[in-house]
Amino acid sequence: MRIVPFDMSHYETVYSLWSETPGIGLSTSDGKEEIASFLKRNPGLSFIALSGEETAGTILCGHDGRRGYIYHLCVSPHFRHQGIAATLMEKSLEGLRRSGIKKCHLFVLKENREGYAFWTHSSWQERTDLTVFSLEP
Repeated sequence: MRIVPFDMSHYETVYSLWSETPGIGLSTSDGKEEIASFLKRNPGLSFIALSGEETAGTILCGHDGRRGYIYHLCVSPHFRHQGIAATLMEKSLEGLRRSGIKKCHLFVLKENREGYAFWTHSSWQERTDLTVFSLEP
């Protein structure tokens, strides 16, 4: 398994994995131009796990200068339970630490039971003291 930086040459296979993975919420913010802009603003924080040329897993990570954010951590079903998600997460967290970011947040859809189990098992703490609001300007 190779972990490589996520670049736009991977976009089509990554988007395919995201769209086939239950619990990954996609929107217009996940279009090709939007992801290219995100990766440009957040170099060295998003990664892909490759088995040969097959995309086994992905993580999309960035920060706003104050807090880090993880989006779309997912692993293809036939590559799960091999530590790939944990490795991807640690690579992104290392990048955030190098950038001086001391806290990271992530979003898990309520129906994503596997994601919820992964994050709670990984020592992340659920925040029940806030609600997320969204707007498409």
